[in-house]
Amino acid sequence: MESSPSVAAARGDKNGEEENGSNSMRTAESMLRLLPMSLCIVSLVLMLTNSQSSDNFGLLSYSDLVYLVQASGVCAGYSLLSALVSALPCPSTMSRAWTFFLLDQVFVYVLLVVGAVSTEVVYLAYKGEAAITWSGACGSLGKFCHKATASLAITFAVVICYAVLSLVSSYRLFSRYDAPIGYTNKGIDMSAVFRT
Repeated sequence: MESSPSVAAARGDKNGEEENGSNSMRTAESMLRLLPMSLCIVSLVLMLTNSQSSDNFGLLSYSDLVYLVQASGVCAGYSLLSALVSALPCPSTMSRAWTFFLLDQVFVYVLLVVGAVSTEVVYLAYKGEAAITWSGACGSLGKFCHKATASLAITFAVVICYAVLSLVSSYRLFSRYDAPIGYTNKGIDMSAVFRT
């Protein structure tokens, strides 16, 4: 049976609205994935151009916070790649959703660890450690410490961006796909095992 032109037009409008909604969500997710890339590049440039020397402490440069620099570079690359993949108009698959979810989680935790370790290094540069007679270097190397602190603040902003992306990717994964088939207990009565 053929449907009337008005019904077909209504269906076309509905499909068009769904497609526009999908396009706008894809664009929003791509932009959200590009935000940490730009922040990582700013953090990376801050640290790569950060060096200062003094008579007491010698030369301090980004090599003292090399993990922060490396993590920012890898994060910027992943952000660009994930933004490009999420912008593609191909249908979302379960493996793609799982990949985004897992990698977003990995980057949240890696950046959090790198940020925490780098924060400790910068804290020691500011305060020193009396127990091992390590004096604070930021009195003599203030420019280096201020740039490192700014880079750390940007790194923690990236952590927040990736936490939001993790929530988006987990929502996308768990709202579209059913949970994996559960493991059967092979006839074992688990209530007998956990009795008190």
